[in-house]
Amino acid sequence: MSAEKHKAQVDATELVAQTDTGARNLSGSLGTLVAAIAFSWSLFQLYVASSVPFWLHDVTGLKLIFNNSEVRFIHLAFGMVLAGFAYPLFANSPRYRLPWYDWLLIAAAAVSCLYLVVMREAIAERAGLPTDVDLVISSVGLIVLAISVYRTLGLPLVIVAGVFLLYAFFGNQPFLPEAIQWRGASFGKAMWHYWMQLEGVFGVAVGVSASMIFLFVLFGSLLEKAGAGNYFIKSAFALLGHLRGGPAKAAVVASAMSGLYSGSSIANVVTTGTFTIPLMKRTGFPAEKSGAVEVASSVNGQLMPPVMGAAAFLIAEFTGVGYHEVVKHAFVPAVISYIALVYIVHLEALKMNLKGLPKPPARVTLMQRLIGVLTGFIGISLLGMAVYYVLGFFKANIPGLTFPVVMAIFAVIYVFLVRIASKMPDLEVDDPNAPIKELPLASDVGKTGYYFILPIVVLIWCILLERFSPSLSAFYATMAMIFIVLTQHPLKAFFRAQDIAGTFKRGFNDFVEGMIGGARNMIGIAVATAAAGVIVGTVSITGAHQMIGELVEYLSGGNLLLMLVLVAIMSLILGMGLPTTANYLVVSSLMAQVIVDLGAQNGFVVPIIAVHFFVFYFGILADVTPPVGLAAFAAAAISRGDPIKTGVQGFIYSIRTALLPFLFIFNTDLLLIDVTFNHAIFVFAVAVVAMMLFAAATQGYFFARSKMWESLTLLLIAFTLFRPGFWLDMVEPPFHQATGTATMQMLSEAPKEEEVRLRLQGPDFDNPDKTITWTLPLTVAEGDAEARLAAAGLSVFEEDGVMVFEEPFPGTQHAEELQVFDFYGDTPVTLARTEVKAQRMARELFYIPALLLLALVIMVQRRRQTQPAF
Repeated sequence: MSAEKHKAQVDATELVAQTDTGARNLSGSLGTLVAAIAFSWSLFQLYVASSVPFWLHDVTGLKLIFNNSEVRFIHLAFGMVLAGFAYPLFANSPRYRLPWYDWLLIAAAAVSCLYLVVMREAIAERAGLPTDVDLVISSVGLIVLAISVYRTLGLPLVIVAGVFLLYAFFGNQPFLPEAIQWRGASFGKAMWHYWMQLEGVFGVAVGVSASMIFLFVLFGSLLEKAGAGNYFIKSAFALLGHLRGGPAKAAVVASAMSGLYSGSSIANVVTTGTFTIPLMKRTGFPAEKSGAVEVASSVNGQLMPPVMGAAAFLIAEFTGVGYHEVVKHAFVPAVISYIALVYIVHLEALKMNLKGLPKPPARVTLMQRLIGVLTGFIGISLLGMAVYYVLGFFKANIPGLTFPVVMAIFAVIYVFLVRIASKMPDLEVDDPNAPIKELPLASDVGKTGYYFILPIVVLIWCILLERFSPSLSAFYATMAMIFIVLTQHPLKAFFRAQDIAGTFKRGFNDFVEGMIGGARNMIGIAVATAAAGVIVGTVSITGAHQMIGELVEYLSGGNLLLMLVLVAIMSLILGMGLPTTANYLVVSSLMAQVIVDLGAQNGFVVPIIAVHFFVFYFGILADVTPPVGLAAFAAAAISRGDPIKTGVQGFIYSIRTALLPFLFIFNTDLLLIDVTFNHAIFVFAVAVVAMMLFAAATQGYFFARSKMWESLTLLLIAFTLFRPGFWLDMVEPPFHQATGTATMQMLSEAPKEEEVRLRLQGPDFDNPDKTITWTLPLTVAEGDAEARLAAAGLSVFEEDGVMVFEEPFPGTQHAEELQVFDFYGDTPVTLARTEVKAQRMARELFYIPALLLLALVIMVQRRRQTQPAF
């Protein structure tokens, strides 16, 4: 490897160390201490996630069980202590020893967190009345947290959290615009809110980090240490390397597979990019485009379920949507975005007339391969049916034996797959700059690591079939991964009739390094979620999101599309320089409710999960968007290209991802919300075609280089396939509407189970004329409107031809949704309009003219085609 290329790899690795695992490299007894603390953190998280504490309590009688709040305190203590050890505070701080001030900060971090564990009962007794010691501990804790965030993540999150903290204290100052003032908080109240209870730093975000995210990050670290990362990369190259632009297509697929367990787009870039970017350059891609492909695919990996950069669990917690539902909703947008990126790479290769890597000679005939595929498919199907019915029998008849049976099946399949792997040589990490004479056979590469898929299967089985909690599912998957790490080398040696003595040590070393690596990967996430807790805590104590909502409403002038564009831009800005989890926490806390509130005022009702996906997508795109785009800098360090040009090109490739949030906000079918299985397949197929057409339009190439009118036509066709309802709404209104007393007639005649949209108008505590739109499912059969409303806990009466709402009783079904109104003001809250879905023609009819237009474009371009389109 040349000195320049070696330097590029070192620069990229250094960037990952600075942002993910820590750039300080301590040796000797101090290095051993840091490793021991990191290992202990992973061990502690496994301990509290398991049933071992309860078993020990039953056996020993000792209180060895940690409650939810104690786990949060200890979790953050580990994170801030390791931040002090692993991350230098200043650019010129020593990298190989620990300065005296870091010892003080580490001690302060431990004391400020563990004080809450030791004094928890006393703190509970004086709720809301902090002592001087409480205030000192809280102040020290927040200061050390800010320093920990700065040293691990840089200034952006510190500045954002600091602004919110200052707003909590000084939001009542007269120099602030009156529109954003609030009454302000005393020092004691704020400190108690932020540090002494579970509303600020130790709120939901840290709780999710401690209970779920850590285990998934640990799972990914162990998977990587076992060799799965190299396996995924080589599998992708063996499958796709011979195609046009093969290395770039392989980079996309490898990043998608890495995204299954990776919690960092930057680490994803370096993990796969170190190998893929040089190969892309060697096959003809320019440096900036090579880096941009890797950046676009790696950033997309943060949107790939089931982990979604560890944000999926936070989304489930903040939206109240079940985790398995979050995974389902995220599936179609993430997959079609990756398919479109593969197609973009293909179009780039066509434009540059690139070829693939040398294909290995076929060792079998086409018929033999077909028979092999069918045999494998039938075998897997039979195995799946056997497992399903065996587990179903035990679960129905002997529930207590279900788990042992699952373990036995896992062990049998694992040993069988390891035996297959032992017949092949272990995969080595190749030098990406070495010449490739021919690609390996995909079947040969696949055999070496089929067993890596087993823990992922365990994870999906626990979540989707057994419906275990995400934390319990992650625990079982992690334990399965630990078992594989410890046993894969001894088992291979046994089947190869080799000496197994040294292989146990190798497996144990991989286990220890995976545990330490998982903890180090969590440092930034732990402190980021804690800092985001300051923002969430400020929003809860001040209602800051309402102020931002008023600003967006003023700037957008009430225009719904402009409001969404402003929210997207703000999410991009807020997400710059933040890791995935903190990114989601910041943008969702500030921007999600803005869409909900302003949408409701404009008659636009959208599921909460679609809103959170919208802001999350744009927050993640900050990783590729200049000037901050850290993933682009990591890729440029490897490709030796210009980081700004790499970021700009990466954003061009990511336009398809930026388009998706606008599409699924208006067409929730893309999130598989309330769709049948057959319809879901149809939605997926249409979305894939539409996204590929959009990619062709933005790249200016389809079957041949496109003329302007052809690109515009492709955009129109893609839009129609994505949102045929837009054209249908122009032909037929989506709702029948009624006003005044006619609203009650419409409510009486609406069929049961129909979702009726009610538009309410009245005063809130700041605005004398607030309007919201919300849906009310009718749960009783047709009849008197008053009775149907009363069944939902609502009371309405007529006054001068206007239907007036009374305040719902506290605790009833819709009391919280309507508490925005002031029911005791001079102006009543009225039912301004009722809307019921209209019976209309099928919106899919608009696909017909779109497909006819597509046929016309293809026919015209085929005349200019000079090479195969696929």
